[in-house]
Amino acid sequence: MTFKQHIPNSLTSLNLFSGMVGIYFAFQGDLTFAAYCIFLAAVFDFLDGFAARLLKVSSEIGKQLDSLADLVTFGVLPAFILFQLIEQNTSNTILPFIAFIIGVFSAVRLAKFNIDERQSDRFIGVPTPANALFISTLPFLMDKFGNSVAFLENAYVLVCLALICSFLLVAELPLIALKFKTKQWKGNEFRFILIILGATLILSLGWAGIPLLIITYIVLSVVEGLVQKNAP
Repeated sequence: MTFKQHIPNSLTSLNLFSGMVGIYFAFQGDLTFAAYCIFLAAVFDFLDGFAARLLKVSSEIGKQLDSLADLVTFGVLPAFILFQLIEQNTSNTILPFIAFIIGVFSAVRLAKFNIDERQSDRFIGVPTPANALFISTLPFLMDKFGNSVAFLENAYVLVCLALICSFLLVAELPLIALKFKTKQWKGNEFRFILIILGATLILSLGWAGIPLLIITYIVLSVVEGLVQKNAP
């Protein structure tokens, strides 16, 4: 293996390291820093793919390492964050463990992604990083809107979110991938709309805008699918 091939794998390892640090913070009940670890890991996750394409290197070990890192960072870590959120809002000692299905379904989703050739230009099911960002930024949303989203402090609502998120990870739901074959508006309308709305939400709401962005992403993907299905 050449030196160039080690660069993407090193970035993937930093993704994994960030996830493990985030799990530590989740255990400590510091969900803010746990979320920051997911943000940092998402940057490394982007950079490892970018570096592999830039350097024109790839390897089977890199592919496997990427999936294993993503499972920890975007599967196990958000499961622990949701576990803590549920535990903080219930006296039931069993209920919080339902959050761990996020990790299980993340593993299934990553395994499916590795063998599903349909996902070259579109995602089928919600990507694990998007799911992790949604879950980890729920506390920011609660802090930002307070009583307006007080229902998120209900343990049973959070359990329902765990079930819904797990389903969306493996659902046969085509979703937008930000892969532009051309720079023209035509054919990329929904990608451009998603970018514009995403930038608006994050600039106006900060990290609290991310859960709303993920919901917008799913809704836009469904609308795009319906438009394409009904197109002449």
